[in-house]
Amino acid sequence: LFHGTATRFVDAILVEGLRPGARHHVHLSDDVATARQIGQRYGMPIVLTIESRRMHELGHDFYQAENGVWLTGFVPAAFIAS
Repeated sequence: LFHGTATRFVDAILVEGLRPGARHHVHLSDDVATARQIGQRYGMPIVLTIESRRMHELGHDFYQAENGVWLTGFVPAAFIAS
């Protein structure tokens, strides 16, 4: 899965992981184009690749919302590639 964000947030994300912030879950996309479009909302976009299969194998839960967005509670930095 993928997470679109602005480049100015990447350093913190790669240290702290992805947290839901004011939301209940971290939002992930199943394609790069959608993730890039979401990242553009916040500035110069970057798409982060999430090792979701490995996370799931290690017991992390994922849910797919009706609108197709993938949700999880937290993505540790160890599962994020830029």
